[in-house]
Amino acid sequence: MPTDSDIIPPSEPGPKTPDAGSELKAPSISIATVIWPIVLGLGAVSIIGFATFEPDMFSRMARTLNPWIMLGAVAMVGSRILMGGLRLSHVSHNRLPLWGGIKGQLAWDFASNITPSLLGGAPIAAYYIVKQSSGREQKGVRIGEVTAFMMFILLLDQTWFTLSVPILLVAAMFMEVIPSSAGAVGSYVALLYFVLFMVWTVLFAYATLFRPELLGRVVDRICRIRFLRKYRERASHEMEDYSERANALRSQPLSFFVRGLLLTGLTWISRYFLVVFIVWSVFPSVDQLLLFMRSIAMTISALIIPTPGGAGGIEALYALYFSSLMPSAFLAPTLIVWRILGYYIFLGIGVFMSTHQIHKSIRRKKKMAMVDLVADRNPESEIARDS
Repeated sequence: MPTDSDIIPPSEPGPKTPDAGSELKAPSISIATVIWPIVLGLGAVSIIGFATFEPDMFSRMARTLNPWIMLGAVAMVGSRILMGGLRLSHVSHNRLPLWGGIKGQLAWDFASNITPSLLGGAPIAAYYIVKQSSGREQKGVRIGEVTAFMMFILLLDQTWFTLSVPILLVAAMFMEVIPSSAGAVGSYVALLYFVLFMVWTVLFAYATLFRPELLGRVVDRICRIRFLRKYRERASHEMEDYSERANALRSQPLSFFVRGLLLTGLTWISRYFLVVFIVWSVFPSVDQLLLFMRSIAMTISALIIPTPGGAGGIEALYALYFSSLMPSAFLAPTLIVWRILGYYIFLGIGVFMSTHQIHKSIRRKKKMAMVDLVADRNPESEIARDS
């Protein structure tokens, strides 16, 4: 039966391992990093709002707004955070408590919103997970473990998307999943992209769990490029660790994967339903099923947008996928609400968490400096510093 630490490879004999988080540097987040995607997003919203503006659009929305359904949209945001926290706690074999998992998920969402979609927010989330677990009475989560957690969660996300693609392809036979406004060429390109995405994810999952040496060969060939040769040795070492962690993942029971995939599905379904509840709350006659399917298609399409959090591009995708499902006057207002609940709120929480962590680190350093000063003046107080 796998133990709590089976998800990571055993440590090699050697020097004493530092405390959790001592080797992990705080990620650098500049003001420009946060402002840039906001500017992109608001610029796209402004263009869409200008193109679809009608003088009475807000009064029309106010007359048709169902507050209870809109409350369901808020509930989907809470469900997304809760399910993400439960998933992190589960993947850590409950060594990361639920509240720590929720904080880690919030950090991940924040980081994902200020980095390109393909990169994701794993490094910043890893930092917060280590920090949340350190300093507790029980053994903290080590850096190597967090890397394994991130790898497994990324694999779960990819697996979920792969399972979603066949659903979209089947649904496309009975409903207009790809809007007609995309044109025949656009529809074929989108379908081809979904198929290629599914094939790539299957290959990635197979290589991760069963043939990690294949990824090692690919990385080694890439690092043979002249300007990347200096990273070849380091990349080789990382891929060896990656292979060991993949072997550890394979040793997990089936129930571990099933529950992880279930929590992953609930996390993403909450995201899909967010736009459904928002549009439904102001336009009751909307086709909820088609709206849900297009929400899945839009999410997968947004994965290749190179801007931070898909800002700028995802607003255009929103207009493409949903403009035909509601009055044009409702397009910009619902887009604004969707971005506030699904994007800007996480930017705000992330900035608050980052600021709080910085202040906490400053206070810790001041406290340690004061203890050291007292110890230097009075050697007998060395016991207090050690404790």
